Amino acid sequence: MAKRILVIGAGIGGLTAGSLLAKEGYDVLVLEAATELGGCAGKYKRYPYLFPVGATLGMGLEPGGIHERVFRHLGKPLDIEPLDRVMDMVHPTGVFTFHKDRTTHVEQLAAHFPEHRASILSFYAELYHTARITRTLMGPLPALPPQNAREWAALTAALRPKHMRLLPHFHQTLGQRLKKHGLHELHAFRHVLDGLLIDSMQTTSEDVSYLLSAVALDIYHEGAYYVPGGLYRFAEVMAQSIKENGGHVKKPRTVQTLDYRNGLWYATDQRGNSYEADAVVFNAPIQLLPQLLPSPLHRQLKRPLREGIETPTWTTLTLYLAVDTAKLEAPLPEFRQLSSGEAMDEGHHFFMSASRPDDRLRAPAGFQTVTVSTHSNPNYWQTPEDYEAMRTQLSERMLALIEQAVPGFRNAVVHSESGAPLAWKRYTGRPNGYVGGFAQTPGAALFNAISHHSGLPELYVCGDHIFPGGGTIGAAASGIHCARSVSGKALLT
Repeated sequence: MAKRILVIGAGIGGLTAGSLLAKEGYDVLVLEAATELGGCAGKYKRYPYLFPVGATLGMGLEPGGIHERVFRHLGKPLDIEPLDRVMDMVHPTGVFTFHKDRTTHVEQLAAHFPEHRASILSFYAELYHTARITRTLMGPLPALPPQNAREWAALTAALRPKHMRLLPHFHQTLGQRLKKHGLHELHAFRHVLDGLLIDSMQTTSEDVSYLLSAVALDIYHEGAYYVPGGLYRFAEVMAQSIKENGGHVKKPRTVQTLDYRNGLWYATDQRGNSYEADAVVFNAPIQLLPQLLPSPLHRQLKRPLREGIETPTWTTLTLYLAVDTAKLEAPLPEFRQLSSGEAMDEGHHFFMSASRPDDRLRAPAGFQTVTVSTHSNPNYWQTPEDYEAMRTQLSERMLALIEQAVPGFRNAVVHSESGAPLAWKRYTGRPNGYVGGFAQTPGAALFNAISHHSGLPELYVCGDHIFPGGGTIGAAASGIHCARSVSGKALLT
């Protein structure tokens, strides 16, 4: 009989693990609490409009990219459209365009700061060199932090002499490298970097791990894509692969208990159904583990995981809008960041994505759907009075900034709703509405990160709180590590 695998949560991490294991012949069952797949990369509909819940920009789809390797292994190529102009970053000091071509990107960015051109060029030369070396480890994709002899052996086999050049930077922040190049007080330039990093690394240049930030700032150049319909298609493709390989995906199924007895895992859901499994891949929020596991099992979780469960992260306010493009001077671009030049949260900085005018999966002809999201401190949403005040304040702040960049935008809006922390809690199961995972600082990344090994037999964890962190690439990578640990195979080429 095939080994039975229970996947709890149909986010990108869980579906990646489940689809790889089903392809290998394992008996895979996925339980998802929501009515939609994909978690924070899911979707919802307000007829005739479709809105991506959170993640919108397609990454890791280039040849050799994490998602491309998974879909190729599954025999499920995706319809994607590469972007030469990745996004515009609208700041008070100017509009900065992120170009796929590295030379074009750096030259145009440096042109905004002519007195610092030489320093910016030298900074990016170092950054891209560091990213190029670091990215060579994404092929073998060794698990960090390694937890057993097999993972240590895989890490050792992946290392080459050139990787020794990374050692001096292992505990450094990007802020320290900026200071080395004399750019630490060039605040407008740092603000551009911070806008990119807060979305991918959940923190800014002052505190982010230099090695990880180098990859994060460089990976857009490897390939950024518009995915017609949205990134929920990742989830649908993997779920379909699971079914084609004999597995099952059930929703809505909210797991309420999880126990380990006599070498087997047992789970129950809200409908009273019971499930047995030889191994569990847990892709639900890690903060749910204490209420699902019996106390003796909870105490056996690895210390970094227990500490992570108690550590707050960001929440978000997200606006979901539909616009009549006839009321705009031109259709909205696919991806754009807007910043007031102040903080990186609370509506002063946000990411805005729009459907292409010809994307009939998202909106009817003449309309575009728009998703706008900002980071927010969970402490600001504690009381009902504060909650509604913050919703109103941040919504107004974002809409006002969009109106400055796109005159007439407010008048073009034909549908509007918001997703505040309680909505994220309700629809994605995230306690307190936490999203995005941990800030990728030297103290919380690489060898200090939370492993996909839970500390309990055959219980593996994946998702944005597990290294390598947030975004669909990070979630998928943690899912790959879970599948490798279950199967004992490398799985991907």
